[in-house]
Amino acid sequence: MSQAPLHVIDSHTEGEPTRVVISGGPDLGSGTMAKKAQRFRENHDELRSAVCDEPRGHEAMVGALLCEPNEPDCVCGVIFFNNLSTLNMCIHGTIGLAVTLAHLGKIGVGAHRIDTPVGVVVATLRDDGSVEVANVPSYRKAAAVSVEVPRWGVVQGDIAWGGNWFFLIENQGPKVDFTNLDALTNFTSLVRQELGKQGITGDNGMEIDHIEIFCPPRDPTLADSRNFVLCPGKAYDRSPCGTGTSAKLACLHADGKLKPGEIWRQAGILDTVFQGSVDELPDGKITPRISGRAWVNGESTYLFNSGDPFRHGIPSPI
Repeated sequence: MSQAPLHVIDSHTEGEPTRVVISGGPDLGSGTMAKKAQRFRENHDELRSAVCDEPRGHEAMVGALLCEPNEPDCVCGVIFFNNLSTLNMCIHGTIGLAVTLAHLGKIGVGAHRIDTPVGVVVATLRDDGSVEVANVPSYRKAAAVSVEVPRWGVVQGDIAWGGNWFFLIENQGPKVDFTNLDALTNFTSLVRQELGKQGITGDNGMEIDHIEIFCPPRDPTLADSRNFVLCPGKAYDRSPCGTGTSAKLACLHADGKLKPGEIWRQAGILDTVFQGSVDELPDGKITPRISGRAWVNGESTYLFNSGDPFRHGIPSPI
């Protein structure tokens, strides 16, 4: 990794942090964002660790590396990553990225195409500062899939794609409450481990690396559901999780419970809310539209002292 300083801008989206690397990142060459993400993952993991791991970061930090887009008419390309590796897609991070670009004067109110490793998404910055993301096509792969989980028995969930692969569990496991984080983390970690052991995957053998539990909302006047989401790297999502909400919308639509134009309000573990709706696609998939708010809360320049043993971060033990 280059020893050049990194300039980053921090924000949070409904409680979940995003750290955008706006300068000092590596040259990832040409090609699709998927190819660039692969090069970043294989050749520049020290940058990921420097941004997301301690002493500069923490387990919940999500990084976003600004890149030149490959697709036409995109304002930028982006690669998302966390304390474990790269992420396929991240909607809370896209909302944070849009607010960061506005903070820098690079975009204004309106719709902006952003190139990601799983396809182009459209982020619309509104007059009130909120952002709507039209996500990549999403769908349910399978419903009511059973997995045997130690100490819990048979757990059922839907498998769905919302830019990442999710196993969505309704009203099973520990109570979804902020005071119950350890139990929720342990339960969802067990589910994820057992999905892998039992060969239950997304399409093309892709790992189901996000586990999502739903329960009724604390306040039905503010939300339709409440969730807990375990992300890769064993951190929980502080926001309602945009790709997870996309996966939920795909399942609701598949069950005939959500029609185009109807709003679904998804609360997260902190009771912050994303609003979602769907557009139908000819192949039966949906385009989820997820809305939320982000706030820029810091700017930093990272320096790399050759004598500092942790200049590239303290690797996660996971």
